[in-house]
Amino acid sequence: MTTKKKILIILTTGVLIAVSVALYMFNQPARDVQATTTDYSFNASTIVNEYLTDANAANAKYLDEEGVSKVLEITGIVATISEDFNNQKVILLKNDTDKAGVSATFTEETNAHTNNVKIGDEITIKGVIRSGAAYDSDLEMYENVIIDKCDIVSK
Repeated sequence: MTTKKKILIILTTGVLIAVSVALYMFNQPARDVQATTTDYSFNASTIVNEYLTDANAANAKYLDEEGVSKVLEITGIVATISEDFNNQKVILLKNDTDKAGVSATFTEETNAHTNNVKIGDEITIKGVIRSGAAYDSDLEMYENVIIDKCDIVSK
């Protein structure tokens, strides 16, 4: 066998392995947050204050080494109810005295669970963190904690 054929076989094998790994990674099932056990449970004010006090410490607590969020249950008062551009319900949990709140985005499967929720209700949601609270000095306003893949645990 010639050197060119050996190189061609090695390259072809390498490409096939790379494509196989990429397809496997792309087709993995999405994380089922609601079926996963909860890592932390607390009040909405607690996580907001943790991020406003020390965002690095909060990220170290709520994210693993790869940046994947732990599963959180957060209890708070419903301040607003809205819909995003994907027609997913977004509920803001915030007390009147808090600088920022927790914005919980629901999924297509869990949107219907928000139908009986009203402003002023105290609810507990379960989801994963996407962004912590922060102060934006350019806009001179506080940004909310953002939680995704949410569902209502209790009302």
